[in-house]
Amino acid sequence: MHKVGQQARRWLDASRPNWSLTGPRPLSSVVWYPTEDGVKPQDFLFGTPEPLFFVRDVAVGAPLRDGPQKLPLVLLSHGTGGSALQLGWLAQTLAAHGHLVVAVNHHGNTSVESYQPQGFLLWWERARDLSVVIDQVLADPVFGHRIDVARIGAAGFSLGGYTVVAAVGGRCSLDHFQAASRARGEAVPQGPRELPDAGRLFDELMLHDPVFRDSVAAHGQSYRDPRIRAAFVMNPALGEAFEDRALADLDVPLHVVVSEADEDVPPPFNGCRYAQLVPAAGLTWIHGPVGHYVFLAEATAEGRRSLPHLCEDDPSVDRRTVHARVAELAAAFFDHHLAVRELS
Repeated sequence: MHKVGQQARRWLDASRPNWSLTGPRPLSSVVWYPTEDGVKPQDFLFGTPEPLFFVRDVAVGAPLRDGPQKLPLVLLSHGTGGSALQLGWLAQTLAAHGHLVVAVNHHGNTSVESYQPQGFLLWWERARDLSVVIDQVLADPVFGHRIDVARIGAAGFSLGGYTVVAAVGGRCSLDHFQAASRARGEAVPQGPRELPDAGRLFDELMLHDPVFRDSVAAHGQSYRDPRIRAAFVMNPALGEAFEDRALADLDVPLHVVVSEADEDVPPPFNGCRYAQLVPAAGLTWIHGPVGHYVFLAEATAEGRRSLPHLCEDDPSVDRRTVHARVAELAAAFFDHHLAVRELS
């Protein structure tokens, strides 16, 4: 196992504007990687105004471990309204196993900037983020030359799980999603906690925002990036945003993890649907009173006080233990499908 370094990057997607139409789409990202044995990792705290969460045992700014070996790359996609650092617990383990890991902050849908409704409503744009981040990290002067382009995977939590499925070829259908919502008695699909009036905003933006309309018109096309060879998703959302055949046609190895007490993204309509319809997909249940947000980063005392719905688990659940189990499961999955070779 290797010690782990962490660096930030501020990439841009020049092919798409930001939601304010004032410049290119930002793709601020965090990179984790194997570093030299002599560095001294420490916990990295994040969240404002006071630190709310932390990632264990990373050396910020440390050098990439020297050597001729090419590294497998794993992309990470955060959940609705989250951030790249929220999956640092997973990145730390994957990097310790010899992967180079990049997590992107999805513009308009991330807590590191102001929320914008387009970021919550146009989910398929997030899949494009992953493809552009691959381009950017391959061109990065520090990391690009060390990446094996034949060994790229992706992992995501919640809406990030949907993002990863879309990036490996799942074509979403708003008609199917809306019909499934009506069948459950919802007049319109329910919005996330951060955007409860999603239906009204969708209709308003369709009337007044031509960029929004253009994106909606393109929602059902394929955003598959053939460079992504394996996918790992945790409590994935929007399972009913795909028709059955859209999932049955996927040919990329997929492993799904769901928590038994997830009331925010119920497994039967989401993670289990992915696992049942994607050929040869694997499924792992985390049993017990384990809720949706257990896959967020460990929280500080201030985080537990100010954001209990995100940070507090059932007293019988130890978030760090869940993270350790799932991170090792993900590492074994990617070690197998991306054929990790030991670094010298």
